[in-house]
Amino acid sequence: QVQLVESGGGLVQAGGSLRLSCAASGRTFSGANMGWFRQAPGKEREFVAAISFSDGRTYYVDSVKDRFTISRDRAKNTVYLQMNSLKAEDTAVYYCAGTKYGLGLRLQSTYHYWGQGTQVTVSS
Repeated sequence: QVQLVESGGGLVQAGGSLRLSCAASGRTFSGANMGWFRQAPGKEREFVAAISFSDGRTYYVDSVKDRFTISRDRAKNTVYLQMNSLKAEDTAVYYCAGTKYGLGLRLQSTYHYWGQGTQVTVSS
């Protein structure tokens, strides 16, 4: 089994920055594609960003483009989400997820493994 553990969430003022980390442990696997999703209160969980471990290609939801950056450290089995220029509407629980599938990285159903989530609160 693979365990994913997120960290780095917290309370930040609008315009500020946070960096989320997602560390994979257990039966880690190479070539995994990783994604970040978020769920705001009263809303469905939505795709935020994804990265291909094979070629580093990245994908973003339009609302975070040019503000968020997903990256990974393959040696550490860790994926990051750098969040800049945060807005109140970015407030949510952020989840990282992993999959061996290379297609449909914007879809929750593509992912096999999920972390427990980390809370991000942006005050306006």
